[in-house]
Amino acid sequence: MAKVVTLGEIMLRLSTPGYERFLQADSFDVCYGGGEANVAVSLANFGFDVSYVTKLPKNEIGESAIASLRKYGVDCSDIVRGGDRVGIYYLETGASVRPSKVIYDRAHSAIAEAVPSDFDFDKIFEGAEWFHFTGITPAISDSAAEVTKAALIAAKKHGLTVSCDLNFRKKLWSSEKARKVMTDLMQYVDVCIGNEEDADKVLGFKPGNTDVTSGKLELAGYEDIFKQMTQRFGFKYVVSSLRESISASDNNWSAAIYDGKTFYHSRSYKLHIVDRVGGGDSFAAGLICGLLDHKSGAEALEFAVAASALKHTIPGDFNCVTRDEVLALAGGDGSGRVQR
Repeated sequence: MAKVVTLGEIMLRLSTPGYERFLQADSFDVCYGGGEANVAVSLANFGFDVSYVTKLPKNEIGESAIASLRKYGVDCSDIVRGGDRVGIYYLETGASVRPSKVIYDRAHSAIAEAVPSDFDFDKIFEGAEWFHFTGITPAISDSAAEVTKAALIAAKKHGLTVSCDLNFRKKLWSSEKARKVMTDLMQYVDVCIGNEEDADKVLGFKPGNTDVTSGKLELAGYEDIFKQMTQRFGFKYVVSSLRESISASDNNWSAAIYDGKTFYHSRSYKLHIVDRVGGGDSFAAGLICGLLDHKSGAEALEFAVAASALKHTIPGDFNCVTRDEVLALAGGDGSGRVQR
């Protein structure tokens, strides 16, 4: 199996039990997660050799975060130890017409204060075929953006395929700063992943009349901006998840891909959501898996959409599913019948 490297921040997640509001909760459910860590776990579950790179403090919470990754077979040997704290995020899960809410407490986390000299990227990328990062990592801090760029330069020097999930987070930076930083990083990217808000806020491409708040899709608009993005940045693939938000509890979920010649729209799934956090990361991991398996763009996309559809049914950040489960759903078995 191919070796994949991901770089980012793993955080302590504190979520209210069930569907309680922050005001109601007397305790929190604890787990760990973060964009690139979620991708790493998914790919490890699919059988890949995955190395996760970050910086964590040398204390018990840092050890607990590492243990959460090792549990799923993720290689943590390139994690640098140092700094004072692990980032935290608080989650209140929405339902029906009430949206989920996330509150970040990640300022001055270990990875936010990391510098490029903390990492030996030439060693990290030895024998690797693929590098994945998200727009969240350079948004954390200016120094994290410098670490990301150093990693990208080294990845391309070693001949890796690079994927980026744009992942705009308005609580971390402005659209103006995101465009400035991310436009520069796009020169290293082969596979660009995002949704309609990411394309607009991060790179300045708006798909027709699509409205992220209503979930109204206009596929012709996506095809047009995919072509524009490919022409500007030279991407091998441009990919977008497509979410039609009926409510916080029910979404229609599909995706589209463009390979420079052909635009393809996937099957659509009607989802009743258990936990949507990590849905985009599971989609990115499914796409990477499909492409590393040498599937066509359309086949890789169907695998990715099925993998992420399953993630919406699983509590926590990590997508705890197998290849066989994804292939069964992609093949049409979405009945949800008990397997005995």
